[in-house]
Amino acid sequence: MLLLAVVLVLVLAVWNNVVVTRLPGYPASYVPGNAVATVLVLVAARGAGLSWAELGLARGRLGAGLRWGVVCAGLVAAGCAVGVAVPALRPLLADARAAGTGAGALAVELLVRIPVGTVLWEEVAFRGVLLAALARLLPRPRAVWGSAAVFGVWHIRPTLSAAAANDLTGSGPGTVLVVAAGCLVTVVAGALFAWLRLRSGSLLAPVLVHLATNTLGLLAAAAAHRLAAG
Repeated sequence: MLLLAVVLVLVLAVWNNVVVTRLPGYPASYVPGNAVATVLVLVAARGAGLSWAELGLARGRLGAGLRWGVVCAGLVAAGCAVGVAVPALRPLLADARAAGTGAGALAVELLVRIPVGTVLWEEVAFRGVLLAALARLLPRPRAVWGSAAVFGVWHIRPTLSAAAANDLTGSGPGTVLVVAAGCLVTVVAGALFAWLRLRSGSLLAPVLVHLATNTLGLLAAAAAHRLAAG
């Protein structure tokens, strides 16, 4: 189990920051590459002796995962709706990457790239396999924050890309602060997702909340840009 945990930490630390962008055919290879990686980490987890229950994939806990996930996803939806409805809050939702996104490209993001390439892969890897492996080796709070810390490292490149797209980077120290702040937010989010996974006993709960956060966040950003332009 120690070997699985160490290898997974090392792989996840570099996958989203280095490896995925170098896959042949990127960005088209983003979804299939991450889908294959999802299968591989599940196979490795099962081979190492982790049970479906430890991975949050026990069928008996799907109901609880659904209940927790729907309630928390509803809170995310309410927050996005308020952000779009209140003009003063719209700048907080704005993301230049969503500006001018066509209906086709938006549909691909919402129906394929985010659910399969991002949410499924990240939840299986972090709140499924990594959390379960660390929980075999460490007390539960340390396992939660350990998986969350790696989740923060995972977001270095995406945070840097988002900051650059929205003109939030400036000098070297400024860039470091922006990226550090963005990654810290994802550490906290990772801990919350891990808590939700453990509290519900099902990976479905954080999957639904993560999916709602990313898809509704994208829709809210697109809506904020359209309202600002209109």
